[in-house]
Amino acid sequence: MTTLEAAADAARDNLAALESEAIHIFREVAGEFDRPVILFSGGKDSTLLLHLAIKAFWPAPVPFPLLHVDTGHNFDEVIAFRDHVVEKYGLRLVVASVQDYIDDGRLVERADGTRNPLQTQPLLDAIADNKFDAVFGGGRRDEERARAKERIFSLRSAFGQWDPRRQRPELWNLYNGRHRPGEHVRVFPLSNFTEADVWNYIAREQVELPSIYYAHKRKVYKRDGMWLTEGPWGGPREDEEVHELTVRYRTVGDGSCTGAVESTASTVEEVIAEVQASRLTERGATRADDRISEAAMEDRKREGYF
Repeated sequence: MTTLEAAADAARDNLAALESEAIHIFREVAGEFDRPVILFSGGKDSTLLLHLAIKAFWPAPVPFPLLHVDTGHNFDEVIAFRDHVVEKYGLRLVVASVQDYIDDGRLVERADGTRNPLQTQPLLDAIADNKFDAVFGGGRRDEERARAKERIFSLRSAFGQWDPRRQRPELWNLYNGRHRPGEHVRVFPLSNFTEADVWNYIAREQVELPSIYYAHKRKVYKRDGMWLTEGPWGGPREDEEVHELTVRYRTVGDGSCTGAVESTASTVEEVIAEVQASRLTERGATRADDRISEAAMEDRKREGYF
């Protein structure tokens, strides 16, 4: 066996182990909890999460609804893909709208225009109103420091808050889902995936994604070292020049704070090669909301954001 063949076998074994772990987690939650829900935005991680849930329960339907916290500042391609997936698999989608909260005065638009930090209250209200006791998320430990120390089963208080002192050890793939009335558990089946693992698995399983994950022409402008695009969230300032470039998105979030990267990667294989050469995580390279402070994600996690 050549070195390349050995490396390919190791990669296949790694993906098989990650898939097996994620499917085991889905089935554990189905057995332990009464009302789980999958957070689904139409991005690559939540799409992969749904793909694994479908495999975990096939040929039965996925026994959980989907929950999307809609900022109102989403990319059109992603919302169209979200609706396509829901219709294709006959799923139930619960939408918590940030715009509704702004319209009735429960939230106030931020001066910087970004709505990602405004997602927390609609998310917590949707969990409470629907009595969800387990919430699947697509967070991965390689994305950011606050996520690196997260458990797979992450206990949240009755106020949705994360307390490091109340997190449980997870030994030998044993997960403790016990919680008091009003509390819930966030569950992260993709915790041990890396960005490269995600793309290699997408390639292996031929998972469909929104088109903006691949190279396309788009009018963008540079702000704080990131290529942003115009939308309902606003556009370039007087001193910011608009360019038409070939770009793609490594991660998808609120359009006001999600940057594109210059890229010609138009296939999964080309994206994998690009990701393997990158020295920055996708959040570090393209998410302005994580740059608000050194502890931006940590603060939002304590408040109940993810």
